Amino acid sequence: MRIKNNACALLCLLALLPGLAHASAIDGSQLSVWWGVPFAGMLLSIACVPLLAPQFWHHHFGKVACGWSLAFLLPWIVFLSPATAAAGMMHALTDEYIPFIILLTALFVVAGGICVRGNLHGTPLLNTGLLLLGTLLASVMGTTGASMLMIRPLIRANDNRKHVAHIVVFFIFLVSNMGGSLTPLGDPPLFLGFLKGIDFFWTMQNIFSETLFVCSALLAIFYLLDRRYYKLGNEKLPQDPTPDSAIRLEGKANFLLLAATIGAVLMSGLWKPGVSFSVLGAHFDLQNAIRDLLLVAITLASLAITPKSAREGNDFSWGPMQEVAKLFAGIFITIIPVIAMLRAGEAGVFAAVVHAVTDGHGQPINAMYFWATGLLSAFLDNAPTYLVFFNIAGGDVRHLMTTWGSTLAAISCGAVFMGAGSYIGNAPNMMVKAIAEDRGVRMPSFFGYMAWSAGVLLPLFALTTLIFFR
Repeated sequence: MRIKNNACALLCLLALLPGLAHASAIDGSQLSVWWGVPFAGMLLSIACVPLLAPQFWHHHFGKVACGWSLAFLLPWIVFLSPATAAAGMMHALTDEYIPFIILLTALFVVAGGICVRGNLHGTPLLNTGLLLLGTLLASVMGTTGASMLMIRPLIRANDNRKHVAHIVVFFIFLVSNMGGSLTPLGDPPLFLGFLKGIDFFWTMQNIFSETLFVCSALLAIFYLLDRRYYKLGNEKLPQDPTPDSAIRLEGKANFLLLAATIGAVLMSGLWKPGVSFSVLGAHFDLQNAIRDLLLVAITLASLAITPKSAREGNDFSWGPMQEVAKLFAGIFITIIPVIAMLRAGEAGVFAAVVHAVTDGHGQPINAMYFWATGLLSAFLDNAPTYLVFFNIAGGDVRHLMTTWGSTLAAISCGAVFMGAGSYIGNAPNMMVKAIAEDRGVRMPSFFGYMAWSAGVLLPLFALTTLIFFR
């Protein structure tokens, strides 16, 4: 079955390679809204099918992604220009998808090789400290890496308590989402911006205040809530199921590989030799090609040197990475005509969306960018949503980093912050939920989690809007 899925994915990726040399840009103003149906279907499948048919999704998500990809590719080949679709697909794959997956894989493998052993006792102060540590790590090793590193020690520290679900919920808010706001390593939307040309340190310089405000408020709310639960007379179980033992780390060599990962990404953002080359019509800059090769080497090195016991202690498996790779292949292919239509601005079919986030003088409404990006990120995955509004804002990185810097900040904050709005807003959310349930934590249902996010996050985001995006 896996071979069939991989073959189907390969067909999606290679179907349009012929004719690249004669490809031209896609004119979004000439496209109808129907070309956006495969992208909408892809995102709705990710949002709904795991809830309505979890067994089917578990076994066939790769086929679903391939099916929606072909729903775009085949009609384009038959009715329009194979060359233009090929050019758009090669651009999406080589400039965005492949570097995106290579970085995620490196962070996933390196973080998955660091295992925290031992047991702590989950007091409100300790739990707040662990959430703070995970939040800080998220911008360094990615929300996925920090989540996989920190969630098991946090659950183990609280396995003698009856009320644990709220701890995991706030962990998802902070470590799996908002902690990744400060660097392109932190969260997939920001890395996509980096691949588009946003400077590595731009987010740290421009949304640090927003991140500090939101994360500090959440940590304070969590501490007060956890202290209330902790003071309940029936909170502690009679006996701690995990024997006390000293904290120790396995796979410590992966910290050096993590530093090498950061160095490789920084190198590609700071070193601009001006050397490029083409392969099958795809354009490569030298610094980006070297970065990706280094990241592949780092991934292989981590697999080679990490003790088997460290990965076993983390329940490491390739399943989550395979799912992300296949689903994002479908997303990056089906979003091609959508981005073209968005780039067309008022001349395209999404003129109403452009008008909704723009005032009568053609200036961006930052509050609308924040909420529109955020609300869609909560349900349709924040990485493609970021791309959509990045392109609505013009997609010109020089303009967005300067004149429209506050707009790019609103888009970035909306995508990263509100990815915490539901279990499907960001990839680590579901992974953390699954790990917690496997460890015996009774997590809220899909709508139960949304009640938490609505009650805690929406008022906080309203304050964020008033303070930063008026």
